[in-house]
Amino acid sequence: MVRSESESRPSEARSRLLNTAIRVFYAEGIHSVGIDRIVAEAQVTRATLYRHFPGKEELVVAYLRQVDEAMRGQANDAVAAGLPAADTLRALSRSIAESIQSPGFRGCAFLNAVAEYPDPGHPVHQAVLAHRQWFLDTVTELLAHVGEAPAEPAARHFVMLRDGAMAAGCLFDPVLVTDTFLRGVEGLLQAHSASAHIGRAEA
Repeated sequence: MVRSESESRPSEARSRLLNTAIRVFYAEGIHSVGIDRIVAEAQVTRATLYRHFPGKEELVVAYLRQVDEAMRGQANDAVAAGLPAADTLRALSRSIAESIQSPGFRGCAFLNAVAEYPDPGHPVHQAVLAHRQWFLDTVTELLAHVGEAPAEPAARHFVMLRDGAMAAGCLFDPVLVTDTFLRGVEGLLQAHSASAHIGRAEA
């Protein structure tokens, strides 16, 4: 069935609202941007915004979900390539490095958001935790195929390397930061892989 122009408008307006929110929330911070700014730049009315998002909180959560979906897509693409687990993690690491070197980089959208919403019970805080748990689980599963040592401690190490690079990338030369990050990941992978050889030698 062909949708009429009036039927398609709400979807277009929602996309404009969400794209505007993604751009300004990431570039300038969440609390510093008001609803009036979002409405003006998206070229919609307040009534249109509230038809799609009951309030700013829901818009912030939708923004984070959009970023989360993009990151999950990158991870899924890396896994779908069918590379060995260690090479998949290297590919994910290179993707992180590329984002740090990209124009307009302002750190991790999730770490930035949780700094503005410290209450663990807040929906925005919960959205951040859900994303980070998915990321930790994804890295843990990959590392489980790299070495025989418990994968979760190594995965937490990987996440901390990533968090550190995301923070440092805003403050220092991003090329130097990402070089350090990638070398750290390589060292982690080699150490974790070596656990398998040590375990077999001791058996």
